[in-house]
Amino acid sequence: MTPTCPEADAQFMRLALDLAEEAGRCGEVPVGAVIVAPDGQIVGRGFNQPIGRHDPTAHAEVMALRDAAATLANYRMPGCTLYVTLEPCVMCAGAIMHARIARVVFGASDPKTGVAGSVIDLFGETRLNHHAEVAGGVLADTCGGLLSGFFAARRKKPAGEPPSC
Repeated sequence: MTPTCPEADAQFMRLALDLAEEAGRCGEVPVGAVIVAPDGQIVGRGFNQPIGRHDPTAHAEVMALRDAAATLANYRMPGCTLYVTLEPCVMCAGAIMHARIARVVFGASDPKTGVAGSVIDLFGETRLNHHAEVAGGVLADTCGGLLSGFFAARRKKPAGEPPSC
């Protein structure tokens, strides 16, 4: 499994933050994700794109899972760790479980839709057949600040102003 040391977690979360910033520049909610193989190589990257792709499933985690599946030529990713800047929603948690991700590391908690303990804990649901290890709060202030800043700026923009991408 990918190293679980705090330094490695912070390093990979910074890469996810870079992707989140890219999403924000495109007018998308700034969430980014990377998937790291057991050998420490990044095999998947993604950022929120539901607006630009006209696809409600184009969350950062799903985009990273799609990228990793193509890279690995496999829909299963045993031993891999997914780093994401925001606690996963129910849709993303389901996809993460189906991919057999071993570990999920997230930055900011999501008190409205988070299913890694904020609203419910799907990853700890004993009736489900796959359970990923979950670690939250990695660079939480930075991840949360990026989201707060995005929404504050969005409230100040005139309606209908196109994204910069």
